[in-house]
Amino acid sequence: MMGYGKTGQNARGLLTRLYSRAFIMAEPNGLNRMVFVSVDIGMISQRLRLEVLNRLKSKYGSLYRRDNVILSGTHTHSAPAGYFQYTVFVIASEGFSNRTFEYMVTGIMKSIEMAHKRMKPGKLFINKGNVDGVQINRSPYSYLQNPLSERARYSSNTDKEMLVLKMVDLNGDDLGAISWFAIHPVSMNNSNHLVNSDNMGYASYLFEQEKNKGYLPGQGPFVAAFASSNLGDVSPNILGPHCINTGESCDNVNSTCPTGGATTCVAMGPGQDMLDSTKIIGRALYQRAKELYDLASQELTGTLTSAHQWVNMTDVTILLNSTHTAKTCKPALGYSFAAGTIDGAGTFNFTQGTTVSDPFWDTLRDQILGRPSDEIKECHKPKPVLVHTGELSKPHPWHPDIVDVQMITLGSLAITAVPGEFTTMSGRRLREAVKAEFATYGMQNMTVVISGLCNVYTHYVTTYEEYQVQRYEAASTIYGPHTLSAYIQLFRVLAKAIATDTVANLSRGPEPPFFKQLIIPLIPNIADRAPIGKNFGDVLQPLNPTYRVGEVAEVTFVGANPKNSAENRTHQTFLTVEKYEENSTTWRIVHNDASWETRFYWHKGLMGHSNATIQWHIPDTAEPGIYRIRYFGHNRKQEFLKPAVILSFESTSSAFEVLNI
Repeated sequence: MMGYGKTGQNARGLLTRLYSRAFIMAEPNGLNRMVFVSVDIGMISQRLRLEVLNRLKSKYGSLYRRDNVILSGTHTHSAPAGYFQYTVFVIASEGFSNRTFEYMVTGIMKSIEMAHKRMKPGKLFINKGNVDGVQINRSPYSYLQNPLSERARYSSNTDKEMLVLKMVDLNGDDLGAISWFAIHPVSMNNSNHLVNSDNMGYASYLFEQEKNKGYLPGQGPFVAAFASSNLGDVSPNILGPHCINTGESCDNVNSTCPTGGATTCVAMGPGQDMLDSTKIIGRALYQRAKELYDLASQELTGTLTSAHQWVNMTDVTILLNSTHTAKTCKPALGYSFAAGTIDGAGTFNFTQGTTVSDPFWDTLRDQILGRPSDEIKECHKPKPVLVHTGELSKPHPWHPDIVDVQMITLGSLAITAVPGEFTTMSGRRLREAVKAEFATYGMQNMTVVISGLCNVYTHYVTTYEEYQVQRYEAASTIYGPHTLSAYIQLFRVLAKAIATDTVANLSRGPEPPFFKQLIIPLIPNIADRAPIGKNFGDVLQPLNPTYRVGEVAEVTFVGANPKNSAENRTHQTFLTVEKYEENSTTWRIVHNDASWETRFYWHKGLMGHSNATIQWHIPDTAEPGIYRIRYFGHNRKQEFLKPAVILSFESTSSAFEVLNI
C-alpha cells in the first residue's frame, strides 16, 4: 500500500472501493474546457498522467490536453502502490505492477468518458467557510520558524478554510461538487491492511449517498469529490502526539519519547479506533461541505483558460530580489525523511529535526549507493543528505527532474495544480503571490485554490524558514531550500500569461520521460488452489441463522487472490448483501463492497490456498427481514507449459434473519 512506506503493510482486503471522480467544465461554445479528476489514491504519478493524456489524445484528439486536464490524488494512505516509474517510489512499492497501473488508467479514463457523455448546460457556484476541530499542525515547531509578522496575520497554524465548487443544471438540479480542504487522509494508520479511501473518501461517500437516494455507493448521477490541498503539515489525528508506552505528550522539537524515541511518538484521532476516527473526521468534512454547498450563491462567470509548463526543477534560477538569485538543487532526501511523522513513524534510530549527518549511515550509504557530490550536499544545506536521489540513475532515475506546473481559471476561480504536498504557510504564500500577480495585470479579486498531489509526485514543499529546522516535511523537500520560491516564480508566470492573454506564448518545456522495463513486482503471481474436495466459493464458516442490528454477520469462503479481479473484470464487486423481497420474490442488493458497512478480508495461505471472509456490520437502519451474502471472485488457473487463465466464480451464503431488537 502506498503512503506510509512501511514494509509489510500489504493489502489484505477491502474496506471500501476506490473511485476516480471526473468533472468537465466548458464555455457554452464547448471549445474552452477543462477536466478535473480527483482520484482515491495516494498521489498521481507522472507515468499515470502521461498514459492518461496519451489515451485521451487517441480518443478525443486535441480536446483534452496537458494544459486542461488536472489529475489530483486524494492522498489516502490505504490505496495500492506499484504505479510509479521513478526508482524511489518503485522501491517503496516493491516493484512496478502493470496490472495495478492499467486498472488505475482504465478507471480514470472511464470516469472522464462518463463525464464527457453526461455534459449538459449548467451553472457553477463557489462558497468558502471554516471547518473547525478536524486538524492539527503536526510540525508546529517548523511553523514557528516563519516570521512572527507573517504568522500574526493568521489565527491558526493550519488552513481551516474549505472551498466548495457547486455544479447544477439550468433547472437548479444538483450535478456535483468539488471540495478542497487541507487535511492528510491518515485517520487509518500504518497498521491498517484494508484498502480504503480514508476520511476524505468517507466524506464523498456520505455526500453521494445523501444526494443519490436509492442508489448503491459508486452509482447515481451526483458526484462529490473531496480533493486535497496544502496538507503537507496537517494531521487529522487531533488528540496530538503521545508516547504510546506512557501516555505522555511528545509534542516536542524532535517528536521523540524518553523510551523508544520517535517510533513510540504517535498521534491519535478522536475515535475509539482508527475506523471510528475516520468516520468522525469524514462526517465533519461532509457536513461542512454540504452546508457550504446548500448556501453557495456566488456564481462563476467569465472565461475558462488553462496554462501548463513542464519545468526542469533541478535547474531553476530564482530572483530573490533585485540583487540576489538562488537555485534549486538536484533531488535529495534528508535524514529526517527516514524518521517519518507522528502519523506514521519510520524505523531505526532516525529522528525529526536532524541537521547533522551520522557516520554510520553515511558509510553504509556510500558503500551501497556511492558518495553524494559536494555540490549536492552544499546545495541542500542545512539538510544532511541521506539519499542523493538526483545523482542516482540505475535502473532508472530515482526522482523526477521534469515537473508539471499548471493553472486553470474558471472566471474568478484559479485552480493551482501543485505536484506535491505544500505545507500550510507554503500554500498561503503561493496563493497570495498568484492572487497578487493576477491583480497586477488587471484581474482583481481572484479566488486562488491549491489542488494538491497533482500530475507528478515530488514529496513536500516547505518554506525557506521551515526548511532550516529539517523536520520530516523539510527533509522531504527534494529540490532544496528554495523550492517554494521556485514554484511561486513559476506559477506567477502562468498567472501573468492568463491575465495578459499570452498563454499561447508559453514554452512547453522539456517533455518528461516514459521509462521501459521497470522492476517487476517482488510478489509473484501463483495459481490459486482450492482444498481437496472443495471448490472456489464453497462456504467454510457459515453464518448464524439470526442476527440483531448492531451485530456482525460473518461468513468465510474458499477464496482466490483478489488481484485476479483486476485482470478479468466479470464482476464489479467482491461482495453483495442482499435482502429478500417477499412481494416480488426477488433478492435486492442493499450493500456492495463500496459500502462502509461491509468488510472483505483475504487470508493468504500456502501453495495458492486462501480464504475470503466477508463481514456485514449491521447498521441500526437495517430493515428486519431475510438476508444473504454473496461472494464474487476470480481464480488463476495455471497448467504446465500453458498460459495462465483467469476464471470467474460466485457463491452464495445461507439465508439469515435480521431482527430489529
